[in-house]
Amino acid sequence: MFGKLDALLAHAVLSIGAVKGIQFGSGFALAAMSGSQANDQRTEDGFLSNHAGGILGGISSGQDIVFQAVIKPTSSIGIEQRTVDTDGNDAKLTVSGRHDPCICARAVVVIEAMTAITLLDLYYTAFGKDA
Repeated sequence: MFGKLDALLAHAVLSIGAVKGIQFGSGFALAAMSGSQANDQRTEDGFLSNHAGGILGGISSGQDIVFQAVIKPTSSIGIEQRTVDTDGNDAKLTVSGRHDPCICARAVVVIEAMTAITLLDLYYTAFGKDA
């Protein structure tokens, strides 16, 4: 009941530092669609759309699994920022040293790896490690 594929992928991806959101397929745009628009209809030639991101009813539909993750920008940048000191008083803080103002390039690889690990874990759970 709770081991839906999209829930497990969301759990894995949201476990990555700086990831603050995830949406599958058409994601939040689905809220503005009617059921007939959002439905991933199928013909003998295959699916006509992939609004659900390749996951229907919590299991893979066989289509490509498609999702987007939102990554929070790095806040430890080299400009002065407001904070409070140990006594709770207003203070200014400037972070010096090495910065990583854009973690997106690295995050993509980590997200892909977490997705692969999650899918492999599900495969091993279903079929065993030697399958």
